[in-house]
Amino acid sequence: MKLRDIFKTRSQGISFEVFPPKSEDGKDALLNTVKDLSGFDPLYVSVSYGAGGTTQERTLMTLRWLRQETSLSLMSHLTCVGSSRASMDSLLREFQSLGVENILALRGDPPKSIPDFDPLKGEFKYARDLVEFVRDYKAFSIAVAAYPEGHRESPSIEKDLEYTKQKIDAGADIAITQMFFDNRYYYEFRERASRAGISVPILPGIMPIVDCRKMVTFAEACSTTIPQEILDRMEPVLDLPEEMRKLGVEFAIRQCQDLIRNGVRYIHFYSMNRAETMRDILSVVRYN
Repeated sequence: MKLRDIFKTRSQGISFEVFPPKSEDGKDALLNTVKDLSGFDPLYVSVSYGAGGTTQERTLMTLRWLRQETSLSLMSHLTCVGSSRASMDSLLREFQSLGVENILALRGDPPKSIPDFDPLKGEFKYARDLVEFVRDYKAFSIAVAAYPEGHRESPSIEKDLEYTKQKIDAGADIAITQMFFDNRYYYEFRERASRAGISVPILPGIMPIVDCRKMVTFAEACSTTIPQEILDRMEPVLDLPEEMRKLGVEFAIRQCQDLIRNGVRYIHFYSMNRAETMRDILSVVRYN
């Protein structure tokens, strides 16, 4: 089912993202994770996709497995940096053949293997160019990324919102935020978006902290703030993986409960393929 139809028929719910296994050997583990989480009746499941097409084949493989083994609505990430219109056309036709009706349209990061790569010289300069390209097929619903604290490359919060609105006006049906750990950023972004005339659903993207050291590095790269309160509480359990995971679950539950209390009807989870962690969160976080 397309996103635009899902959000017309369901007034609340959760979705989650998985990433492709590194080889076919990981098929069973991935399918078990998705089937486990399907018990929480997700709106859709999205499959991530590397910059420059670095996981393209694995993403397609994963989508194929999920189409064969589940009845879930699927969405594929799609990055356009460094891609030609011809290669993008071929890929979109393959998505169609797989029955994938939803695309998360992203610019993507320049490939690290090409140090002097200039994304502005490609056939797709920005994510909005990809949105327009996908929109013209009339076969897909489109999601785009949003950044409550601003994209790390944007000159200002105001300019970043302008770019977000351009993507949505180009044809996106929903927006999904980058991870954040202080809900204040999401509420402020939602208010700015409303004032700017953005009316599509904006799903908060929640990423449980299961490894604090890695998350600090990742957050710095994304210009995402981790509150000092969380860092302080994580400090004593940095070398106790299970205790750290449980604390991360606690933080995620608290964050989601606050979102629901404040009228947020849809939540997107970056599952990191961790079924146990997602079960622990979703067994508590429920829409009544």
